[in-house]
Amino acid sequence: MTDGLIERPDGEQSCWWHGELDDYRAYHDNEWGRPVVDDTRLFEKICLEGFQSGLSWLTILRKREGFRAAFAGFDIDKVAAFTDADVERCVLDANIVRHRGKINSTINNARRAQELRAEFGSLAAYFWAHEPDQSERPSVISKGNIPGSTETSTKISKDLKKRGWSFVGPTTVYAFMQAMGLVNDHLEGCCFRDEIEKMRNDFKRPV
Repeated sequence: MTDGLIERPDGEQSCWWHGELDDYRAYHDNEWGRPVVDDTRLFEKICLEGFQSGLSWLTILRKREGFRAAFAGFDIDKVAAFTDADVERCVLDANIVRHRGKINSTINNARRAQELRAEFGSLAAYFWAHEPDQSERPSVISKGNIPGSTETSTKISKDLKKRGWSFVGPTTVYAFMQAMGLVNDHLEGCCFRDEIEKMRNDFKRPV
């Protein structure tokens, strides 16, 4: 492994962090960094990033289907209508992370997402309006210069918190931005970097 790249079985090189674990590699190859406009997927991801706080993403990834079952596929309106009984159901669900605060946060954030959607038309329109320009990005993405948070993720975090969202700190928001394609943090030399960059260039930003 050099400069954060690992050699794959096919001889190509890619980012180191999936560690050649099959499920983690599939996430890196097929999801991470590809631009997303679907509100359900955006809501799911920001909630799961909140659940990740203090844990590894691999832990959350391997429980993702359990989370989807517990939280009605992350349908914003359905989750917003959850009751105390749903909270207790989730607390007892071994297929998810049974953290009462994060469960309550997901329900709260669904209600805040409804408000955001009403104001901006969609979650996608809100988040993509915060896409950072190139001046905030390193000219070359390497293992050593991927930040944990940025000026933009801090700005989004502060705005969401003012709107009543929870578990949306700057690091959580930046991980969300990386995953949903608002930035391309595949390393220079990763066999998926150019593909993702083309997708971002061709992507029609929501308004």
